[in-house]
Amino acid sequence: MSTPEPTTPSLPPTGTEPAVPGAASPVVHTGPDAAASVLDRDTFRRVLEPRSASRLPLGDGVWHQLARSYMWVRLITLGGLFAVIAVAAILLGALAGWTWVWIPAGIALLVVAIMIAVAPRQVRAFGYQLRQDDLVFRRGILWQRSVAVPYGRMQLVDIEHGPLDRGFGIARLKLVTAAASTGVELPGLTQEAAEELRDTLIRVAESRRTGL
Repeated sequence: MSTPEPTTPSLPPTGTEPAVPGAASPVVHTGPDAAASVLDRDTFRRVLEPRSASRLPLGDGVWHQLARSYMWVRLITLGGLFAVIAVAAILLGALAGWTWVWIPAGIALLVVAIMIAVAPRQVRAFGYQLRQDDLVFRRGILWQRSVAVPYGRMQLVDIEHGPLDRGFGIARLKLVTAAASTGVELPGLTQEAAEELRDTLIRVAESRRTGL
């Protein structure tokens, strides 16, 4: 039996408390409502983890993933790169007689082929979580990375999308913080999720900086 969709598809409430002494800080709520929000439409349903027992744990809370269509964007991009390298090697070998070009070209083609093979699993290893005080982002299978970005340190939230992204209805969300090394980039969000997440993060970050 399917779970009914909420009447207003939006992020979990992020309203601020009245500006009175002792008022609580604004909270980004997570829970069952977040799982049914716009962030989880047309996305994967589970963050894939490495099989090693020493992997970074997911922990508690709701994890959101990338759009399913981002996998096709990734595969098309890598497939195009593979084709460009192969065509360039063929032309240089046939027209210029540079048979040695197949040595670097072969290595490059092997690397791209491996990237294509692992792309589906890599895409499903992306995940992000809205917590009480920060946004947590994780990725990677062989090389895992987990970053927590405090809301109050966010300075810029930017949305980008190229022609291929627009064709599949996805966008890339970039977060710029006071420390450049902690910047976060979320690729492959649906356009609606990117806009909703941007508006919510800006609203919460502004409230944290003003001390509401």
